Amino acid sequence: MTALVEHRSEGAFATLRRGLRMMPEFRRGLPATFALALVATAGRVVVPIAVQQVIDRGLAGPGGPDLDLVRNVVLACAVVVLLTVVAVYRMNVRLFRTTETALAGLRTQAFRHVHDLSVLHQQGQRRGSLVSRVTSDVDQLSTFMQWGGVLGVVSLGQLLVATVVMSVYSWQLTLVVLVCFVPLAIAVRFFAARLAVVYGIVRERVGDVLAAVSEAVVGASTVRAYGIRERTAARLDRAIDGHYRAQVRAQRTTAAVFVSGEFVAAVANVAVVVAGVLLGLDGDLTPGTLVAFLFLVTLFVAPVQTASEVLNEAQNAIAGFRRVLDVLETEPDVRDPAVADPTTARELPHTPLGVRFEHVTFRYAPGAPPALEDVDLEIAPRRRVAIVGETGSGKTTFAKLVTRLMDPSEGRVLLGDDAAGWVPLDRVAFASLRQRVVMVPQDGFLFDATVADNVRYGRPGLTDADVSAAFEELGLGDWVAGLADGVATRVGQRGESLSAGERQLVAVARAYVADPDLLVLDEATSAVDPATERRLTHALDRLTDGRTTLTIAHRLSTAERAEEVLVVDAGRVVQRGAHADLVDAEGPYARLHASWRRSSAGEPQPAA
Repeated sequence: MTALVEHRSEGAFATLRRGLRMMPEFRRGLPATFALALVATAGRVVVPIAVQQVIDRGLAGPGGPDLDLVRNVVLACAVVVLLTVVAVYRMNVRLFRTTETALAGLRTQAFRHVHDLSVLHQQGQRRGSLVSRVTSDVDQLSTFMQWGGVLGVVSLGQLLVATVVMSVYSWQLTLVVLVCFVPLAIAVRFFAARLAVVYGIVRERVGDVLAAVSEAVVGASTVRAYGIRERTAARLDRAIDGHYRAQVRAQRTTAAVFVSGEFVAAVANVAVVVAGVLLGLDGDLTPGTLVAFLFLVTLFVAPVQTASEVLNEAQNAIAGFRRVLDVLETEPDVRDPAVADPTTARELPHTPLGVRFEHVTFRYAPGAPPALEDVDLEIAPRRRVAIVGETGSGKTTFAKLVTRLMDPSEGRVLLGDDAAGWVPLDRVAFASLRQRVVMVPQDGFLFDATVADNVRYGRPGLTDADVSAAFEELGLGDWVAGLADGVATRVGQRGESLSAGERQLVAVARAYVADPDLLVLDEATSAVDPATERRLTHALDRLTDGRTTLTIAHRLSTAERAEEVLVVDAGRVVQRGAHADLVDAEGPYARLHASWRRSSAGEPQPAA
């Protein structure tokens, strides 16, 4: 959190330096782009020089008008202007290509890094905010670098070249111009700091809008079912209004910069005319030089007048850039050892996998009550174990620790067996872990693709025939045959074209083709119809056969079929044993089982 505050308060150049370290493609393209920008800006001062030469030597020379000189100067000017146009074109093309290459890499880095962050960290962030950092924040940076970046580079070069040429013509008038712009240069530092703050808020409000929109779209059925359309619309309106107000505050500051630049430019032009006429009367300045100088002042002033737009876009882009970099520089609290320290990364032994918890405690936040406390146990390989307990007892936390979606606050989790040895989970390379350990969540999340494509996430490279065979082996061939296009049926976004139970059938098939040694199931049969439950139960029996299986049991019928039951209560494993033994013993399991039987039979529950 401290680092995040520091990043928000850092200057624009510090942010750019941080970002350029992460975009080597952009750094490599800069030298040639700057060289072209120099040619482009140098060509712009040719016209004022040509005007001075034509007036002072071509038209008002000592021997009268020299038309040959005028012709030669005009032709030379035309050639230089043509070269300038070519240089500007090449500069734009190079900058666009370099920018898109660099930002595509940055977007990819940000997307992959979000996936590297732990489930706990992702749950602490709003999805819309994370999405906005990978999409709109990078888009804002792209817009600036391709528009404001070009304008900024050309304007800076134009400013420097115009100053040098003005100094050659008249150091006195150059000094007049610079004195006029000193107050604005001081004010710009204040405006830049102010814009950095207001545009940081703008980018946050963009994240708020995306979060509100995404929740309203994903939860559309709930919104309709509960008739809360107006309340949802009001929440979205608040997010949009917050973004609108943030933008208005930012534009007020931008307008102040623009007005200041316009005022100073007008003062500079008036001062040059007055001082130039006085110098001309004293014979220190020719008419051609004064006219050329006024052209040069226009070249000098133009970048200042556009500075408000560039500064506006720059601070908006840098605010978004800062948010992207904050994500990229967030250290994952669950790291792949193969990436963090390849020398210590280990593979899981090629034997059936057991699970060992050594005095494991887990807290969802420092100082928070433990979700699991001092869990010390061992589960033998190829055992089918049910984990039961009240809501909030720690069952899901247990599963997430086994699959290393989170790491324990204290103690350690190990996988393996006594013969091949036990490997600490935080030393197992993710490639090995994800190949050997699979979790099937309760919601059965599916991607917007076909049934076969979703199954292939478990094992890439399978043909549709292989996928159909997997469904047959699970006893689900008749269900697949009943779909509109078989395994080629599209499931829709989040699998919404299928029922909850049908999504679980696909998720089970995906886990089956992955062929893991250790399965963690968030019970799939807890919210499905009886017919689908029978299919699922049969498929799960095939899936779990011969594998170590940990099932978070919401229905105690699952515990009845398990070889062993772990009872979790208030973060502790308070009972362990076979169903038949636990149901006859005094304790939490007997009470849970009796309550479940009464609920299943439709009997009234006893008063608390």
